Formats: sequence, structure tokens, C-alpha cells
Amino acid sequence: MKKFLLCWAKRLFGYFLGLGIACAITILGTNAWILYMSKERIVTISEVEDADCIMVLGAYVRPNGEPSSMLTDRLEKAYEVYENTNIPKVLLTGDHGQKEYDEVNSMRRFMEQKGIAKQDIFLDHAGFSTYESIYRACEIFKVHNMVIVTQEYHLPRALYMAQKLGIEAVGVAAEPYPYPGMSRYKLRECLARTKDFMLVNFIKTKPTYLGEAIPVTGDGRLSQDKD
Repeated sequence: MKKFLLCWAKRLFGYFLGLGIACAITILGTNAWILYMSKERIVTISEVEDADCIMVLGAYVRPNGEPSSMLTDRLEKAYEVYENTNIPKVLLTGDHGQKEYDEVNSMRRFMEQKGIAKQDIFLDHAGFSTYESIYRACEIFKVHNMVIVTQEYHLPRALYMAQKLGIEAVGVAAEPYPYPGMSRYKLRECLARTKDFMLVNFIKTKPTYLGEAIPVTGDGRLSQDKD
């Protein structure tokens, strides 16, 4: 009996060891591929060419409705891109799945205070993930060409998915300040790259919500729910 149990224990150990090695190879491989495919697409503002819009990916908003420091840095950089290029529209995408939590209107207020006209600001209220934001940019907002603004560690995944979903995109990185918990963000990003690699190449799940088209070439007020 002891010999039998020992044999099974060895088999289980070998199985889990093999599974662990396979997972590690998959994570390392997908991360390396996404980083390689996106490295030429991260640019400075002076290198940005014409595009349909500037997309700002959402992040945490404080209970008082103010954007977090990470989101503020994205918005500041996006405004800098807007001011120094001829790109006419801004697409703000984030989580507005609950009445009491609203990333996109926090972002909108920030941009309006900077002087961007309401008709030039588009809101994606159902950008619950980077994947859904990119997918909806293509399907709902009919974006063909855009500049993505987020932190540098986040850009490769967003740019890779844009390419796979048929959008020509370059990325401009928000300033790399030492945000609290940055090591945790980077670890989570490694896993998210693998997850989204599977999504765009194999699983191809549709977003939580789709709906009627609101082309980014039109009037952004059609996408807004508040004054």
C-alpha cells in the first residue's frame, strides 16, 4: 500500500511540475511576443502623426470623483498630445458600470476644464477592461487609427490588441512616476498579457456591451450622459 501511494505521489508531482513548467513557458512566451510586437509603436509626442482620436484608458477614481494620480497622469499626457498635434477627438474609456462609480465623467470633467470642447470628447462607459475598451473602439466608435495613452508598462498589451483587432495605433506613455504598489501592477500586467493574448487570438469573446455605433468622426455629445 505504501509503495502504491508513493508511486501515485510521484506521478502527481510529475504532473503538477509539468503543468507548472508549461504555464511558465506560456506566460514568458506571450509576454516576450507582445513586448516585441509593440516596441516600435511606443513613440514620443513629436513622432505622433494624424489619427482619428486619442484614447485614454481608465483607471481608479476616488470616492469624491477625482481621478487617481495614475489616471491624472494619463489625462495630462493625453491633453499634451491633443495640444501638440492635429488629432481632433479624445476617446475616454473606463468603468461606469454602476451609478456610484464613474471613471469616464471624471475624465470628461478634467478634459473640459482643460478647454477641450464637449463635442470633441467621446465617452465609452463600458470600457471594463483594456480588451473591451479596444474592441469597443473598433466596433462602437469606428476607430481606424488612434493614439493610446496610458502608463508605459500597460502600453504593449493595449497596442498588441489594437493591432489584432484591426486598429492602427501608436502609444504615448504617461510619466513613469513611482506609484504605490507598482510591483503588484507589473506582476498583474504579466498575467494580463497572457490572458489577453488568448482572448484576441483564440477565445475572441465579445465585450459585456456593444450597441449602436457612435462614430468618433461625429459629435461626442451623443456619447455623454451628463452635462
